[in-house]
Amino acid sequence: MIDAADRALMEETVRAALASAGANTEIDGILAKLGWLEMLEAEPADAIDVVFSALGATHGAATALDDVVVSALGTKPRPDLAVLLPRFGAWDPPGRIDGSELSARGLATARAARAGELLVVCGEAADPWAATIPLQVAEIAALRGIDPDAGFHAVRVQGAPATATRLAPAAWQAAVALGRRAVSHQIAGASRAMLALARTHALERVQFGRPIGQFQAVRHRLADALVALESLEATLSAAREDPGSETAALAKAVAGRTARTVAAHCQQVLAGIGFTTEHPFHRFLKRSMALEGLYGSADEIVLDVGRRLLAARRVPTLIEL
Repeated sequence: MIDAADRALMEETVRAALASAGANTEIDGILAKLGWLEMLEAEPADAIDVVFSALGATHGAATALDDVVVSALGTKPRPDLAVLLPRFGAWDPPGRIDGSELSARGLATARAARAGELLVVCGEAADPWAATIPLQVAEIAALRGIDPDAGFHAVRVQGAPATATRLAPAAWQAAVALGRRAVSHQIAGASRAMLALARTHALERVQFGRPIGQFQAVRHRLADALVALESLEATLSAAREDPGSETAALAKAVAGRTARTVAAHCQQVLAGIGFTTEHPFHRFLKRSMALEGLYGSADEIVLDVGRRLLAARRVPTLIEL
């Protein structure tokens, strides 16, 4: 783990580099120049925290999630290797292998549009297999949806010839946990950006002769949003200090609900301007909504945890206080 001074320098450098990127700038290229893959290999926890928080705060669209998942599966990440993610709302392996034929449906980042190969995890979560196939055999379609700038693609593979290799039993759960933590950090960054925009508006917008930030109702909105964000940061810290499937699921569920809370309060503070495309608020709101569906939404994760708790009839200790 890097010390606090180096960590602060890393955060400042990454945030400044992404913030200065133009609309048509390739974010992956900027991360490559910053040594993203080297950071991920040397200090994965810090790298994921810093980079994905910066992506959320600057509304950057990158394919770093591919590298996070690939590395968690025990494969060396490379720019020409994309990974098939589960469909929105799901977190089971997206592929099925039948003899020597592979079928799969899932999501992919923008890397799927230019990479040469696709890594697909097949089988059950407790008994995963991995196959790497040429992307030419897959059907790929860009997803427009609520946030077309996010770069997500729908991918379908039907009966492609493939040779699968068995992974470690916990490999898929580890990849899902790390993916959930990465996405949660990105949602946290986007939520902080929404709060910053609302705070700035509250300081600058004048009504009845004074800034609206002096009104108690507005202050309460901003305070509630800040409390939700601080709770999310505490949850992410706990997931980092005690990494595992349960703490990652908790972080992802809290991230989704935090984004909703922050968006609702900040929208009220911004009022009419927050509904327009002229104000940047909508970009962060849309991005957080799109990310919330990756690896299960907050509601879906909570329901899954509840079912498992009822089946086991015990409550695990997630965080030692």
